[in-house]
Formats: sequence, C-alpha cells, structure tokens
Amino acid sequence: MNKKFAAAVSGGAVLILALSGCGGDDGDKKADAWAKKVCDAWQPELKKIEAANADIKRVSSENNKPEEVQKTDSEAFQTMSDSYKSMGGALSAAGVPPVEDGQATQDAAVKGFEDTSKGYAELKVKVDALDAKDQNKFAEGLKDVANGLAEATKGGEEALAKLKAGGLDKVMNSQKGCQVTVPSPPK
Repeated sequence: MNKKFAAAVSGGAVLILALSGCGGDDGDKKADAWAKKVCDAWQPELKKIEAANADIKRVSSENNKPEEVQKTDSEAFQTMSDSYKSMGGALSAAGVPPVEDGQATQDAAVKGFEDTSKGYAELKVKVDALDAKDQNKFAEGLKDVANGLAEATKGGEEALAKLKAGGLDKVMNSQKGCQVTVPSPPK
C-alpha cells in the first residue's frame, strides 16, 4: 500500500511532499523512532500549511476586495514561513537520522526547509508592499508574487528529495503524523 506524506502550499499550486513508498516493512526500530519524532512535530505544521493554502485559494476564487486578498495572502505566507521553519527545527531536534550519511541528509533537509521559510517570508513582504487601492497595480503585483511561488517552494522540494534519497521515505510514510490529505488541484 502506497502512502503519501504531503502538504499543500500557497496559490493554486500544491507542493506534494511525497516520499512515496510502502511503510512498515523496515524493521529498523531506531529509524521508526526518529521518523515518529519528526512526523509528530510536523503534523500541526502540515495542517497549518494546508489551512493557509485553502485560505489563499478561497480569497482568490471569490470576488474579494484587494485589501482582503492582501491580508489573507500575507497571513498565509507568514504561517507557511513559520511552519517550514518549525519543520526544519523538528528535523534538527530529532537528531541525526539513523541512515548512511545521516548528518549530511539532515543538514541538507533542514537547509531546504529554512530556504522555503525565507522564500515565504519574502513573498509576505512583496504582498504587504502591494498597492491594494489600485486594483490594476494590485493585480499586476499579485502576478509577480505568484511567479515567486516556485522559487519559494524549491527548498522544501529539495529537502524532501534529500530525505527520500537518504532512505527515510518508508519510515516516514508509515507515521500517521506525516500523512496529510492533499486537495485535488482546481480544474
């Protein structure tokens, strides 16, 4: 049975933090304990990211005033920045994963989450600086913010790729805390 560990990020885009693989067949108790520590700490952060993404989708799909869109996006980007920072902190706090090159795997993954945290903080600054009183300028500014999403999420994608390459996908997928329902992309 394949399980996915995923989190949604801003805009219509969904960053799948999929470490796909079958969980539970790795007899390594140390790896399971490490993954449980990480995933238990990540669960509330993944839920916050999911909720922030839903808020952004909601205000962008409804006919909201620019001020409401700006406020919602700003708060969502701050939430995501804080959550990715916390996820990196949880990786550090869990200690070195019991895999080959565990320290390098951990360091690279923590850096990736920190980079994504910084990326969302930068998007928040950009959204806050938009002129919500001029609808045309605001719309153009939002396009620039949307174009920055891929760069903002790049670090998180790299972090997950490093964890997967380190062989941690199976033990993380078996943890309930790393399992989040990912909404279907809008059609």
